[in-house]
Amino acid sequence: MTQLWAPFLVVYLSIYLAATQHHRKALYPSAYRIKRETHSLINPAFQRSVEDVNLLFEILLTGMQIDGAEHSMLIPDEELASMRNVEKLEVICDDILPKRLSDIRRLMAELAQRRQPLSRQDFERTVLTLVYTTQTLARVSSQQEREAWTDAAIKLFRAVQKDLKLS
Repeated sequence: MTQLWAPFLVVYLSIYLAATQHHRKALYPSAYRIKRETHSLINPAFQRSVEDVNLLFEILLTGMQIDGAEHSMLIPDEELASMRNVEKLEVICDDILPKRLSDIRRLMAELAQRRQPLSRQDFERTVLTLVYTTQTLARVSSQQEREAWTDAAIKLFRAVQKDLKLS
């Protein structure tokens, strides 16, 4: 009887190991975790069309702020903030983007090792992480913190620039 279950156990364990390996290699592993009790937001992406790209550009131009605190995205324009599409952007900014300098440094190290272009979702998240980093840089006061955040912003910018050249 146990011989019949052995192949199923081997298949199950190989699928489990492959799934865990995938999450460890992901640039943004928190994108694969359910945080908002809805599986439709696993690995969310804001930009799905040219209109979404234009909307993100407009949101950034209005002065969107990404703070390090929980539920930290703020869009000053109430009309833009009330749009249905903005929910995904909020999930990305609040739950997926790295907020600690150590997490951003881990991301920079992984970006430096990449030889192929980023996926559309990872590129979007890297640009938003760059936005968060520059906004944080503007808020810090100590010279040592300023240098660390400046280094992070420069390296993220170079990673985005490198990715654009690869594409």
